[in-house]
Amino acid sequence: MSITTHIDQRPMHGIVWMLVAGLLFVLMNALVKHVGQGVPSAQAAFLRFAFGLFFVLPAFGQLRRARFSGRIWGLFALRGLVHSVAVLCWFYAMTQITVAEVVAMNYLNPIYVMLGAALFLGETFSTRRMIAVAFAFAGVLIILRPGLRELGAGHLSMVFTAIFLGASYLVAKRLSQETSAAVVVAMMSITVTIGLAPVAWVVWVTPTLVQLGWLVLIAFFATAGHYSMTRAFAEAPVSVTQPVTFVQIIWAAAMGAWLFAEPVDIWVVTGAGVIIGAVSYITWREAMLNRRVTPNPNAAKS
Repeated sequence: MSITTHIDQRPMHGIVWMLVAGLLFVLMNALVKHVGQGVPSAQAAFLRFAFGLFFVLPAFGQLRRARFSGRIWGLFALRGLVHSVAVLCWFYAMTQITVAEVVAMNYLNPIYVMLGAALFLGETFSTRRMIAVAFAFAGVLIILRPGLRELGAGHLSMVFTAIFLGASYLVAKRLSQETSAAVVVAMMSITVTIGLAPVAWVVWVTPTLVQLGWLVLIAFFATAGHYSMTRAFAEAPVSVTQPVTFVQIIWAAAMGAWLFAEPVDIWVVTGAGVIIGAVSYITWREAMLNRRVTPNPNAAKS
């Protein structure tokens, strides 16, 4: 009897879900940059997740009925911790650097996911992968241009954002194999809200009604984006879904120029292109290797 894996059967569904997630995240980026001019970044991050709890209420019923093992609860807590740090760094970076720079540096996430999978999940790490990683980091150097321009705290924040988001995505990938996408997103919303609350309390200022309205919209886009991303992880391998996020650089550059008069930096575009090339090569290699090892489904079965 042959056993099929759900995530290998519907790659196109995974691609579509990741496209939707990318668009939602870019819209969220623009709103965060807009609101971040008047609300402390830590407070904005906390309110985004606190309001996001409303959008995951339907999943609370599943949570009450669920019987998770101690290991799964530990994974939920771990994701909440690393994602809280990533969110703090990301919200701060959005107020300091351009939208295109934020998105371009986020392209390192698949590299960190791959490195993490090799270190913690026992996946192989070939010479070709190491070369691709080297090119990806070269792309980051092109974006940052250390020594040729002054680097601010926003750029450093994005480096840490990519590292911690990569860790969060690794845990999310594991959790998506254990429970539904709605539960994964709901637990992230709960744990991150708890994690951000003490930091937000320290810097709290009273927001206006208009700012609260924008933050509710940010929460909707972000929660919907994470749900779409988790569905993509459940439908297809990471090697299939991650390259789809590369279209975000086009949307981000256009939105930054249109809404915030941010110039299109050729170095940012070039660096993003190098990172995209590196990750695309890894994805292509993985697809070729999978074709070689996957048996013909029409072959006779004993």
